[in-house]
Amino acid sequence: MSFALFDRDNIDSLATNLALYPEGLVVIIDKPYRWTSADAVRKIKFVAKRAFGERGIKVGHAGTLDPLATGILIICIGKATKASEQLQAEEKEYIADIKLGATTPSFDLEKEVDFHYPYEHITRALIEERIPTLLGEQDQIPPKFSAKFINGVRAYEMARAGEEVEMRPAKIRIDAIDILEFENPCLKVNIKCSKGTYIRSLARDIGAVLESGGHLTGLRRTRSGSFLIEKAVPLEKFIEILKNN
Repeated sequence: MSFALFDRDNIDSLATNLALYPEGLVVIIDKPYRWTSADAVRKIKFVAKRAFGERGIKVGHAGTLDPLATGILIICIGKATKASEQLQAEEKEYIADIKLGATTPSFDLEKEVDFHYPYEHITRALIEERIPTLLGEQDQIPPKFSAKFINGVRAYEMARAGEEVEMRPAKIRIDAIDILEFENPCLKVNIKCSKGTYIRSLARDIGAVLESGGHLTGLRRTRSGSFLIEKAVPLEKFIEILKNN
Protein backbone atom coordinates (compact mmCIF):
# COMPACT_ATOMS: atom_id res chain seq x y z
CA MET A 1 0.00 0.00 0.00
CA SER A 2 1.28 3.44 -0.96
CA PHE A 3 1.48 6.25 1.59
CA ALA A 4 3.78 9.13 2.50
CA LEU A 5 5.82 8.60 5.67
CA PHE A 6 6.79 11.48 7.93
CA ASP A 7 9.15 11.30 10.90
CA ARG A 8 11.71 13.55 12.60
CA ASP A 9 13.92 13.57 9.48
CA ASN A 10 11.34 15.07 7.13
CA ILE A 11 8.43 16.40 9.19
CA ASP A 12 9.31 20.01 8.33
CA SER A 13 8.51 19.29 4.68
CA LEU A 14 4.95 18.20 5.53
CA ALA A 15 3.53 21.71 5.16
CA THR A 16 4.72 21.88 1.54
CA ASN A 17 3.57 18.35 0.73
CA LEU A 18 -0.06 18.34 1.85
CA ALA A 19 -1.01 17.42 -1.71
CA LEU A 20 0.16 13.91 -0.76
CA TYR A 21 -2.91 13.52 1.43
CA PRO A 22 -5.03 11.65 -1.16
CA GLU A 23 -2.49 8.82 -1.08
CA GLY A 24 -2.46 8.81 2.71
CA LEU A 25 0.01 9.92 5.36
CA VAL A 26 1.71 7.99 8.17
CA VAL A 27 3.33 10.06 10.91
CA ILE A 28 5.52 8.59 13.68
CA ILE A 29 4.45 10.43 16.83
CA ASP A 30 6.00 10.51 20.31
CA LYS A 31 2.89 10.34 22.50
CA PRO A 32 3.00 12.49 25.64
CA TYR A 33 2.39 11.20 29.17
CA ARG A 34 -1.27 10.97 30.23
CA TRP A 35 -2.62 11.33 26.70
CA THR A 36 -4.71 8.38 25.54
CA SER A 37 -4.18 7.16 21.99
CA ALA A 38 -7.76 8.24 21.28
CA ASP A 39 -6.99 11.75 22.65
CA ALA A 40 -4.12 12.07 20.18
CA VAL A 41 -6.28 10.92 17.27
CA ARG A 42 -9.13 13.30 18.17
CA LYS A 43 -6.79 16.30 18.50
CA ILE A 44 -5.02 15.56 15.22
CA LYS A 45 -8.33 14.97 13.42
CA PHE A 46 -9.71 18.29 14.67
CA VAL A 47 -6.70 20.23 13.39
CA ALA A 48 -6.32 18.15 10.21
CA LYS A 49 -9.87 18.97 9.06
CA ARG A 50 -8.80 22.59 8.56
CA ALA A 51 -5.30 21.80 7.29
CA PHE A 52 -6.57 19.47 4.55
CA GLY A 53 -9.87 21.26 3.98
CA GLU A 54 -11.87 18.08 4.40
CA ARG A 55 -14.50 17.60 7.10
CA GLY A 56 -14.70 13.83 6.63
CA ILE A 57 -10.97 13.21 6.98
CA LYS A 58 -10.01 9.82 8.36
CA VAL A 59 -7.45 9.61 11.19
CA GLY A 60 -6.49 6.54 13.19
CA HIS A 61 -3.60 4.89 14.98
CA ALA A 62 -1.77 1.59 14.58
CA GLY A 63 -1.43 0.19 18.10
CA THR A 64 -2.87 1.58 21.32
CA LEU A 65 -0.50 3.03 23.91
CA ASP A 66 -1.67 3.36 27.53
CA PRO A 67 -2.23 6.89 28.93
CA LEU A 68 0.62 6.46 31.45
CA ALA A 69 3.02 5.37 28.69
CA THR A 70 4.98 7.51 26.25
CA GLY A 71 6.69 6.79 22.96
CA ILE A 72 5.87 5.67 19.46
CA LEU A 73 2.29 6.06 18.31
CA ILE A 74 1.81 5.51 14.58
CA ILE A 75 -0.80 7.94 13.22
CA CYS A 76 -2.50 7.12 9.91
CA ILE A 77 -4.31 9.78 7.89
CA GLY A 78 -6.53 9.40 4.83
CA LYS A 79 -6.12 6.22 2.79
CA ALA A 80 -3.23 5.20 5.06
CA THR A 81 -5.81 4.18 7.68
CA LYS A 82 -6.25 1.03 5.57
CA ALA A 83 -2.66 0.11 6.44
CA SER A 84 -3.17 0.44 10.21
CA GLU A 85 -3.76 -3.28 10.77
CA GLN A 86 -0.63 -4.16 8.81
CA LEU A 87 1.46 -1.62 10.73
CA GLN A 88 0.00 -2.68 14.08
CA ALA A 89 1.01 -6.31 13.49
CA GLU A 90 4.74 -5.53 13.73
CA GLU A 91 6.95 -6.44 16.71
CA LYS A 92 7.17 -3.87 19.51
CA GLU A 93 9.94 -2.85 21.89
CA TYR A 94 9.60 -1.12 25.26
CA ILE A 95 11.59 0.16 28.21
CA ALA A 96 9.64 -0.62 31.37
CA ASP A 97 10.10 0.47 34.98
CA ILE A 98 8.71 -2.06 37.45
CA LYS A 99 8.38 -1.77 41.22
CA LEU A 100 8.57 -5.11 42.96
CA GLY A 101 6.95 -5.98 46.26
CA ALA A 102 3.53 -4.45 45.54
CA THR A 103 0.59 -4.77 43.18
CA THR A 104 -2.21 -2.48 42.03
CA PRO A 105 -5.61 -3.39 40.52
CA SER A 106 -4.60 -1.77 37.22
CA PHE A 107 -1.05 -3.25 37.26
CA ASP A 108 0.31 0.32 36.99
CA LEU A 109 0.03 3.70 38.74
CA GLU A 110 -3.54 4.40 37.69
CA LYS A 111 -4.72 2.73 40.92
CA GLU A 112 -3.29 2.72 44.44
CA VAL A 113 -1.35 -0.25 45.82
CA ASP A 114 -3.68 -2.99 47.03
CA PHE A 115 -1.23 -5.63 48.30
CA HIS A 116 2.34 -5.66 49.58
CA TYR A 117 4.72 -8.63 49.26
CA PRO A 118 8.22 -9.52 50.49
CA TYR A 119 10.91 -8.46 48.04
CA GLU A 120 14.12 -8.52 50.10
CA HIS A 121 14.94 -11.99 48.77
CA ILE A 122 15.08 -10.79 45.15
CA THR A 123 18.54 -10.58 43.61
CA ARG A 124 19.76 -9.94 40.08
CA ALA A 125 20.77 -13.59 39.90
CA LEU A 126 17.21 -14.66 40.78
CA ILE A 127 15.76 -12.34 38.13
CA GLU A 128 18.14 -13.72 35.50
CA GLU A 129 17.15 -17.24 36.50
CA ARG A 130 13.37 -16.72 36.45
CA ILE A 131 12.87 -14.30 33.52
CA PRO A 132 13.45 -16.98 30.83
CA THR A 133 10.29 -18.72 32.06
CA LEU A 134 8.30 -15.77 30.73
CA LEU A 135 9.67 -15.94 27.19
CA GLY A 136 7.96 -17.41 24.14
CA GLU A 137 4.36 -17.78 22.99
CA GLN A 138 1.79 -17.81 25.77
CA ASP A 139 -1.73 -16.94 26.88
CA GLN A 140 -1.67 -13.59 28.65
CA ILE A 141 -4.52 -12.29 30.79
CA PRO A 142 -5.05 -8.57 30.04
CA PRO A 143 -5.64 -6.07 32.86
CA LYS A 144 -9.23 -5.42 33.89
CA PHE A 145 -8.45 -1.73 33.47
CA SER A 146 -7.85 -2.02 29.73
CA ALA A 147 -9.54 -1.08 26.45
CA LYS A 148 -10.53 -4.68 25.70
CA PHE A 149 -14.18 -5.10 24.75
CA ILE A 150 -16.43 -7.37 26.81
CA ASN A 151 -19.91 -7.75 25.33
CA GLY A 152 -19.47 -4.45 23.53
CA VAL A 153 -18.28 -2.53 26.60
CA ARG A 154 -14.70 -1.46 27.39
CA ALA A 155 -13.29 -3.51 30.26
CA TYR A 156 -12.05 -0.38 32.06
CA GLU A 157 -15.55 1.10 32.04
CA MET A 158 -16.90 -2.00 33.80
CA ALA A 159 -13.98 -2.12 36.23
CA ARG A 160 -14.31 1.56 37.16
CA ALA A 161 -18.03 1.00 37.76
CA GLY A 162 -17.19 -1.76 40.23
CA GLU A 163 -18.59 -4.53 38.03
CA GLU A 164 -17.08 -8.01 37.97
CA VAL A 165 -14.84 -8.35 34.94
CA GLU A 166 -13.65 -11.71 33.60
CA MET A 167 -10.76 -11.23 31.20
CA ARG A 168 -10.10 -13.84 28.54
CA PRO A 169 -6.48 -14.78 27.86
CA ALA A 170 -4.95 -13.63 24.57
CA LYS A 171 -2.16 -15.23 22.54
CA ILE A 172 1.00 -13.14 22.70
CA ARG A 173 4.76 -13.67 22.36
CA ILE A 174 7.63 -12.35 24.49
CA ASP A 175 10.91 -12.48 22.56
CA ALA A 176 13.29 -10.88 25.05
CA ILE A 177 13.43 -9.32 28.52
CA ASP A 178 16.81 -7.70 29.17
CA ILE A 179 17.74 -6.19 32.53
CA LEU A 180 18.90 -2.59 32.20
CA GLU A 181 19.00 -1.60 35.88
CA PHE A 182 18.16 -3.23 39.20
CA GLU A 183 18.18 -1.63 42.62
CA ASN A 184 15.75 -3.56 44.76
CA PRO A 185 12.77 -3.07 44.60
CA CYS A 186 13.10 -1.12 41.32
CA LEU A 187 13.72 -2.95 38.06
CA LYS A 188 14.18 -1.48 34.58
CA VAL A 189 13.97 -3.84 31.60
CA ASN A 190 13.98 -3.73 27.81
CA ILE A 191 11.23 -5.87 26.30
CA LYS A 192 10.72 -7.19 22.77
CA CYS A 193 7.29 -8.65 22.13
CA SER A 194 4.43 -9.26 19.73
CA LYS A 195 1.47 -7.00 19.13
CA GLY A 196 -1.26 -7.19 21.73
CA THR A 197 1.14 -7.67 24.63
CA TYR A 198 0.21 -5.80 27.81
CA ILE A 199 3.44 -4.78 29.52
CA ARG A 200 1.40 -4.07 32.65
CA SER A 201 0.41 -7.75 32.74
CA LEU A 202 4.03 -8.73 32.17
CA ALA A 203 5.07 -6.56 35.14
CA ARG A 204 2.57 -8.48 37.26
CA ASP A 205 3.91 -11.78 35.94
CA ILE A 206 7.53 -10.80 36.62
CA GLY A 207 6.59 -10.07 40.22
CA ALA A 208 4.82 -13.43 40.48
CA VAL A 209 7.71 -15.55 39.15
CA LEU A 210 9.98 -13.77 41.64
CA GLU A 211 7.58 -14.88 44.43
CA SER A 212 6.58 -11.29 45.08
CA GLY A 213 4.36 -8.66 43.51
CA GLY A 214 5.04 -6.18 40.75
CA HIS A 215 3.47 -3.24 38.99
CA LEU A 216 4.46 -0.86 36.20
CA THR A 217 5.73 2.60 37.20
CA GLY A 218 6.92 3.79 33.80
CA LEU A 219 6.71 2.68 30.17
CA ARG A 220 8.13 3.96 26.89
CA ARG A 221 7.58 2.33 23.50
CA THR A 222 10.88 2.65 21.69
CA ARG A 223 10.19 0.65 18.54
CA SER A 224 7.25 -0.46 16.43
CA GLY A 225 8.33 -2.59 13.50
CA SER A 226 11.11 -0.64 11.75
CA PHE A 227 10.13 2.68 13.35
CA LEU A 228 12.43 3.89 16.13
CA ILE A 229 11.76 6.40 18.92
CA GLU A 230 14.75 8.48 17.80
CA LYS A 231 12.81 9.36 14.64
CA ALA A 232 9.48 10.08 16.36
CA VAL A 233 7.96 13.58 16.18
CA PRO A 234 6.62 15.24 19.36
CA LEU A 235 2.83 15.41 19.15
CA GLU A 236 2.84 19.15 19.85
CA LYS A 237 5.18 19.82 16.92
CA PHE A 238 3.02 17.85 14.49
CA ILE A 239 -0.11 19.72 15.62
CA GLU A 240 1.72 23.05 15.26
CA ILE A 241 2.71 22.22 11.69
CA LEU A 242 -0.89 21.38 10.81
CA LYS A 243 -2.19 24.56 12.46
CA ASN A 244 0.29 26.77 10.60
CA ASN A 245 -0.55 25.34 7.21
